[in-house]
Order: sequence, then C-alpha cells, then structure tokens
Amino acid sequence: MSSLHKSRIADFQDVLKEPSIALEKLRELSFSGIPCEGGLRCLCWKACHPRLKTDVGAGGSPELCPSPSVQILLNYLPLERASWTSILAKQRELYAQFLREMIIQPGIAKANMGVSREDVTFEDHPLNPNPDSRWNTYFKDNEVLLQIDKDVRRLCPDISFFQRATDYPCLLILDPQNEFETLRKRVEQTTLKSQTVARNRSGVTNMSSPHKNSVPSSLNEYEVLPNGCEAHWEVVERILFIYAKLNPGIAYVQGMNEIVGPLYYTFATDPNSEWKEHAEADTFFCFTNLMAEIRDNFIKSLDDSQCGITYKMEKVYSTLKDKDVELYLKLQEQNIKPQFFAFRWLTLLLSQEFLLPDVIRIWDSLFADDNRFDFLLLVCCAMLMLIREQLLEGDFTVNMRLLQDYPITDVCQILQKAKELQDSK
Repeated sequence: MSSLHKSRIADFQDVLKEPSIALEKLRELSFSGIPCEGGLRCLCWKACHPRLKTDVGAGGSPELCPSPSVQILLNYLPLERASWTSILAKQRELYAQFLREMIIQPGIAKANMGVSREDVTFEDHPLNPNPDSRWNTYFKDNEVLLQIDKDVRRLCPDISFFQRATDYPCLLILDPQNEFETLRKRVEQTTLKSQTVARNRSGVTNMSSPHKNSVPSSLNEYEVLPNGCEAHWEVVERILFIYAKLNPGIAYVQGMNEIVGPLYYTFATDPNSEWKEHAEADTFFCFTNLMAEIRDNFIKSLDDSQCGITYKMEKVYSTLKDKDVELYLKLQEQNIKPQFFAFRWLTLLLSQEFLLPDVIRIWDSLFADDNRFDFLLLVCCAMLMLIREQLLEGDFTVNMRLLQDYPITDVCQILQKAKELQDSK
C-alpha cells in the first residue's frame, strides 16, 4: 500500500470519527474515490442526512422518503454520530416489521385461506374478481415477484457473488420452528410459473410461452441451497419485493435490480461484521432514498416532462453540442438518437456499461457530487468525447456498436474528463 493511499485512508478516518461529520470535506474526499479498506465506502455511502421520515403511501402502506433539504451520498445516517445507534436500531426494526407484514403474514394468510375445495369460502376464493380480495392481491403480487425473481437470479453474471450463500440469512423468515413461506418457495409454487412474465418500464405486464424463449427458466439456472441457507440474490429479491409493495405507484420495473445490486454488494462485503449483518435493511433504506431521486426515470408518463428521461437524454446532446459541435453534428447526421444508448446509461446509472468495481468507483463520485445527476450527464458527455475519433470515422453500424458496447474501461479517465467539463462551465 502506497504512502499516498495510506494518507487518504487516514483523511477519511479523521472526518468520520468526528462527533459531527463535516459534509463538505467528506464530499471532497469521496468524489476522488473512497478506499475499500476498513469499510470506509460502506460508511460514506450511508452518510449523511439530518433525518429520514416515514410517510403513509397509497393504500395506507408506509412509504419511505428522504427529507429534501440535503441530498448528499445516500442520505441514511445523520451528521451527528451520537444518534447513529438509535437511528439504525429504529430503521432495522422497521424493516423487520415490513418483512413480517409483507412476506411472513401473507404466507400465513394463504395457508389459512386453504387451497382445497372444502376450504374455499363464498366470500373469498382464488377466482374472486373483487380487487379487495386477499387472493387477488396475492396473485397480483406474484406477477411482480416473478419478474423480480427472473431479474435478480441473473444479476452480475460475471461474478459468482450473488449465487453464493450469505453469511447472514434472514432468521426471521428462515425460522425452523415455523417454516414460513420464503419468496423462493412462493415463486416455485405459484400457478404462474409455467409462464414468463415481463414487465416493461411503462408497467405493462406481458406473458409469453416458455417454449418461445430460448433462455433457460430462471428457476433452473442455479442450484437451490440447503434449507436454512439463502443466496445473496434472494436477499436482493426480498428488498425489491418490499420496495414494490411499499411503492405501488411504481412497484417494480426491470432495471431496478441493476441499481440495488451494487448497493447490496458494497454493504454485504463490509469487513465489519456488525454492519455486514444488517446489509439487507441498510440496503433497502439506501435504495429507497436513491430511488426517490431517480424514480422519474422509470415512469413513462413523465418522459417528456422536465424531470423525465427524455429531457435528460436531450440534455446530454445539448451539452455535447456546447463542448464538441463537430461530434454532435456527426451523430445528428447519422441519425443516432440519444435514446439508442443514453437511455440505458442514465436510467441504470452506468451499471451496465462497466464491470462492478468500476461502477462502484463511478458511484463514489456520483453520490458525492452536490448535483449528482447533473454530473451524470457530464459523465455521459465525457464518454462520447473520449471516443470522438472513432465516432467521427465510423459509419452508423460501427458507431452504434461503440455506443452500446462502450470500449473504454478506464473509468478514472472518464471521471477526470467529466470533472474538466464541470469546471469549464
């Protein structure tokens, strides 16, 4: 380890050990990359926010949202270290309550409702069209769950982490005395398992025969772990399912798995076992806070509004026009629209363009910047400018391939270019 790196670690430790964290200093340090040693990144990503409030969402469900006064890192921990213990205990107990209400209780209720002919009542039965029917709610939840299950099982396929067993399975659910229904078992037992459910960004659910899909069924992609164990992808599945239940207006949209994946990986690999043990709850709240800022990207009806994804894609091109008009005109001439590549870049925070360690490094700078998503636009613009020579020489086909399979792997070079664009404003 170089003396420079040791010095950076010491700088972070000095900021984080203060009774009240200096936000500007933490931002400045984090923007240049957070060392992975000593769980520094996990702690920095969770800081710093004065309060986290709980509101009641649609249907009476609690809906978590961050206070809008400060938008720094992932808004989970307050500035005052003295309050961390009580706040963390409160949030983790709240998450346990969500598990009981949205995973354990529905499973018990389903068992109590019965599945045999003798147990079906006139008031409520599996074919009851009443939207308030418990069966109807259960089946609708299954549709969302199947899409989540399909996506999380193939999360980060270049590494084996998400298929490995977690050291801290959810004992609340994996209770050997009660044999509660896990989401994995629910997927395996659902009557919809013979169909592939695909929910696109507009919220439409499409079903197609599995015989038309050459991809193997997600249920068979990986071996099931022994009883009492659960894979990391199952933890991510639970986080996304709880989020969908608490946020019925958006529920789950494909791509959210790519947002929660790096968050959970970072927290679940924390060298501090006390933090690692609660990676699931901490990830849920950090993901909820992050989604509060980017959820408009996933809502099709907002596409053309000033907070929608179309506006942001056009902003990438308008910034490029200001910084490199020749390249901008070339892309316009070839009719290469930002929707062809920038939609994925922006919506998924570049999580599909680089390997996981590089995505995490980009997110260090993104989360640390005061105008984090304005900076994301500059990162996208920098990515275009760094391959300008290839784009100016290439035809439509070559350039589309470059933009959909981005060739530069040095993310520090990209971030440096984006910072130069930011400073030149």
